[in-house]
Parts: sequence; structure tokens; C-alpha cells
Amino acid sequence: MTSPRIGIDTSVLVRLITSKPPDLYEHCMEALSSLATRGIETLASNQVIGEAYVTVQHHYELSANEARTALLDVFESGLVAPLNGESVLNALSAPGGAGVFDRLIVDGYAQAGMETLTLDRRMAALPGVQAL
Repeated sequence: MTSPRIGIDTSVLVRLITSKPPDLYEHCMEALSSLATRGIETLASNQVIGEAYVTVQHHYELSANEARTALLDVFESGLVAPLNGESVLNALSAPGGAGVFDRLIVDGYAQAGMETLTLDRRMAALPGVQAL
């Protein structure tokens, strides 16, 4: 039998990345720890990850690399995991070339057994992507 699973939204992931505001961060940490203690797996979708990636850059002035590292740190904490698993961790860790959003888009289609068509040459270099 699989363990129960629950998905978070962008606001929760942003709190975990930034620790701001402190009261909401603490609330999130306590609630997610409680879920983990009860055996409930907490997950973040590619859409939530992408939105959080942009949000922390725009509103919290993190660089793209800082945002990627912060997301990986959250996932390494064990409180939250990417819904699509290891492929998302690989997308966040990949250096150069296509951006995080492009990699998340390709991953989303790949999870559904699909290839991606693009006009973007960097994205076209990714596995499972064809230039249109």
C-alpha cells in the first residue's frame, strides 16, 4: 500500500525557500513535520516549482543560481519532494544550456510519455525535444 500524499502550493514552497516571514515559515515547518511524522508524503508539482523559482528571484532578489540551490536545499530537507522525482532534481542541478523552466516543461511532457517541440535552440538540445 502506498503512503498518503499531499501537494503544496507556491506560497508554501516560497516560505520554505526564504524563511520569511518567520512566523509563516515556522508554521509551515511545524505542519510539514507533523505530516511527515504521520507518514504523509508532501510533494511540489513542476508548476509550483517553476512559480517559486521566479517568485524568489523577483520578490526576494535571489539570483537564478541561488533560487536553484535553495529549491534543491528544500528538497534535500526531506519535508517536501518534487512530484516528478529525480528528473526534477536533475533539471535543477543541470548547468548551462536550457533554463530551469524549459527543463521543467520537458520533464512534464516526458512524464506523460511525450516529446516536446520548440523553436528555442537551447531547449532543442535537451533529450526528448525536437526543433520545430
